[in-house]
Amino acid sequence: MTVETVTQGLRPVASSRWRRLVMAQTAIDFWGRRRLWFGISLLLLAVTAVSLGTRGLALGIDFEGGVAWDVPAGDLSVDDARAVLQEHGVDATNAKIQERSSDSGDLIKVQVEDQPEDVRVEVQEAFAEAAGVAPEEVSVASVSATWGEEITRKAVIALVVFLGLTALYISFRFEWRMSLAAVLAMLHDVVVSVGIYSVFGFEVTPATVVAFLTVLGYSLYDSIVVFDRVRDNERRVAAAGMSAGDLINVSTNQVLLRSINTTVSSALPVLSLLFIGAGLFGQVTLREFAIALLVGMITGAYSSVFLASPLLGVLKARSATFQGRGTGRGDHLVGDDLRAVVVAGPGGVRSVSARRRRGAAATAEAPATDTGGEAPAVAPVPVELLLSHPPRPRKKKRRR
Repeated sequence: MTVETVTQGLRPVASSRWRRLVMAQTAIDFWGRRRLWFGISLLLLAVTAVSLGTRGLALGIDFEGGVAWDVPAGDLSVDDARAVLQEHGVDATNAKIQERSSDSGDLIKVQVEDQPEDVRVEVQEAFAEAAGVAPEEVSVASVSATWGEEITRKAVIALVVFLGLTALYISFRFEWRMSLAAVLAMLHDVVVSVGIYSVFGFEVTPATVVAFLTVLGYSLYDSIVVFDRVRDNERRVAAAGMSAGDLINVSTNQVLLRSINTTVSSALPVLSLLFIGAGLFGQVTLREFAIALLVGMITGAYSSVFLASPLLGVLKARSATFQGRGTGRGDHLVGDDLRAVVVAGPGGVRSVSARRRRGAAATAEAPATDTGGEAPAVAPVPVELLLSHPPRPRKKKRRR
């Protein structure tokens, strides 16, 4: 059967993938590859569980408690610092000894379990003698394990309260399905970020916790951007007879560039903190904060597009609006058909027959056809796919 096509009024498709991304003409099948995204997330969660079970977290002194000495490096080396501890009866087996840089010069940071007051003073004087400096130049910090437990408890409470308020607000402002998908995506971000810290041995400090809580808000914002477009498109997509997978694919492709721009624009200042503030100026606190922000932004950008949206699609597919429209392979638009709806918008769709959906190409991003240097037009779309409402006649004004 010959299908009549209409292409008037649609923007031409760009010839390259990059230009199609910039012009919001992508046709990526996020829904069709949802099992791949879920598999990647499950793999990351499994790696996190294994790493936490075997390596644990490198908790800072604020969480574990103990004593820390900051010694001007000078002629003092890591091995010399370890020898000083052993000479004064301090167990150096589990001691954390690191070389750090600051505005005042290079430092040797030594952290051990809590010690009596007289031992702290003796070790401080020994470090000063070994480094060739006055005892006053060796700073000592002591934190009890009880205080560290209190900080951990407050951090967990803050996380639970944040997730609870977030779930209530999204349920009130949008719907419970979006709330559940957003909260699950944020929990995914927290667990994966913790796993990255465990795998690479990054130290967890109060600055890290503050950065993680900050990033949760960013991750939520990115998910809400997609969900807001889903809400705008839902009624028209449902009226056109399309499935929940079509709703997710169309909405995500339409806001994909915005999500990328948000991530890049947010990551650039963080990278400047990491490389300039921490690397060039030696501000260790900035490094800990910047690493946590960067890790959270990457996981948040991934989860909002590849996890939260497909999860929402799974929940939507079971709703009364989309139930029975199919979630199997071939039951959603792909390729040029998907691109046409992304470009024209769901408002340009009247209906999509099941036969048309099943006969759609299986490729998620079909390449544009070369037309000798000219920008090709949008691929032919069946008449039933496009809506061309005639303009309403203007009311004639009555003459008095």
